[in-house]
Amino acid sequence: MRTQVDLDIFKSYDIRGIYPAELDEVTAERIGRAFVSFLNVTVVAVGRDMRTSSQALFEAFARGVTGQGADVVDLGLTSTDELYFAVGHFDYPAGAMITASHNPKEYNGFKLCREQAIALSAETGVFAIRDLVARNQFQPAPKAGTIYQRDVLPEFVDHCLSFIDLASIRSLRIVVDCANGMGGHIVPAVFKRLPLEVFPLYFDLDGTFPNHPASPIEPENMRDVQRAVREHKADLGAAFDGDADRVFITDERGELVGGDMVTALVAKMLLRKHPGATILYNLICSRGVPELIVAEGGRPVRTRVGHSIIKSVMREENAIFGGEHSGHFYFRDHYYADSGLIALLVVLELLSQENKPLSELLRPLDRRFRSGEINTKVDDVTAKLRELERHFSDARKIDHLDGVTVSYDDFWFNVRPSNTEPLLRLNVEADSAELLAAKRDEVLALIRS
Repeated sequence: MRTQVDLDIFKSYDIRGIYPAELDEVTAERIGRAFVSFLNVTVVAVGRDMRTSSQALFEAFARGVTGQGADVVDLGLTSTDELYFAVGHFDYPAGAMITASHNPKEYNGFKLCREQAIALSAETGVFAIRDLVARNQFQPAPKAGTIYQRDVLPEFVDHCLSFIDLASIRSLRIVVDCANGMGGHIVPAVFKRLPLEVFPLYFDLDGTFPNHPASPIEPENMRDVQRAVREHKADLGAAFDGDADRVFITDERGELVGGDMVTALVAKMLLRKHPGATILYNLICSRGVPELIVAEGGRPVRTRVGHSIIKSVMREENAIFGGEHSGHFYFRDHYYADSGLIALLVVLELLSQENKPLSELLRPLDRRFRSGEINTKVDDVTAKLRELERHFSDARKIDHLDGVTVSYDDFWFNVRPSNTEPLLRLNVEADSAELLAAKRDEVLALIRS
C-alpha cells in the first residue's frame, strides 16, 4: 500500500479517485482522522454504496475515525440522500457517504457533511482536510471510539413519503432504472407503500455496473428506460445515478425531460401546498422555470451553479425548494439537501392530481430550444469572456452572476469557466430551433477563434 497520498483526489465538492491507485485504505484512514480533527466531533454517521471497494474503504475510514476518539454509526448500504437524512434527523454532528456517485466502477470517494447535513466543499472543509491528510500529524486519542450499527431505512421511507399526499397517488405505470446502484435498495422500500405498477430495471446491487454506467445525465444511459417506457406503455420513466441522489425522467412517450423542466414540475406542485414560497433555480435553467414560479404565485431566485452554493442561498432565503439542470433537486424539509427520490415522488403526485399525460403538463412549460452544455478548451478564459461581452454589447442585459450571461428578448446564453480546467462551458436557449442553431454557432465560433 502507498504511504504518499494523491492530493488531487480532493475536489471542489467531494473526495474522489480511482481505487486503489489514487484512493486506498491508507488514505481513507487518514481522511477519517482528518475529518474528526477538523470538525472536532465525537460521532460520525457513515453510509456506503455497493461499489466493490466501498466495504474496504469503510473499514479503513472507520479505523481513522475511531482512532481519533470518535464513534462511528455504521448505516450500512445507503443512498446519499438517506445519509443526509440520518445526519439531520438524528442530530449527528457529522456524516460521510462512501461513493463515487455516477463515476465508473474503478472510482470511489467520500461526500462529507457536518451537522444538519451541511455539505463540505473546498472552501468549507475539503481542502482543510486535504492539508491535514498531507501533514499526517494526528495526535492519538486517549480512548478509541466504537462502531455500532443503525438501520435508518424505515424512518427514511416515512420521511420521503411525508412530502406527498399518499391518498392522491393514482395507479400509475412507471419504469425505474436503478443502474445496479443504491436506488435498487431504496426505491422498493418506498414504492411498496404506493399503488404503482413498477417495471424495474437493474435493481440488483452490483458495483461492477454490468448493464450500463450509473450516469443518467448521459443520454446513452437513458436508452433502456426509454425503450421500456414505450414497451410497457408507462406513464413515466425514471433513472437514478449510482448513489441515488439524482434522478432523470422521461415522459410517457419515452422522451427525455430536462432537469430544469423537472424543477418546474416540482415547483408547481409545491407551490400548491406552500403558496408564495421562494424557489431557487440555477442560471442554466430555461426561462420557463422562473416564468412558471411567478405564474404559480411563487418567488423565483436565480443562483450560480453548484450544490454548495444553492444550499447556502436556500438557507439565506428560506427557500422551500431548489433545482438544477443537472438532476439535483434540493428540499428545505430534507435539511436543504438533494434527493432525486423525493423529487420523483412530487412529480408523481402532480401527475396523479392533474390526470393528464406528462407530455401535456410539459407542453406549456417547455416551449423553447436548448443547446445543452458545450465545453471548449481555451488558452485565456478571462480574455475570451471579455471578447464575448464586446461582441454582444447590444444585449438587453449582461450579468456576471456565474461567468457571463447575455440576454436578448428571443435568446440568451451563459458562458462560465470550469472550476478545475481551462474550459468554458456554453449553454444557449432560444425561442426557435433555427435561432438556437444560429446563435450557438455564432458564440462557439467566437469562443474557438
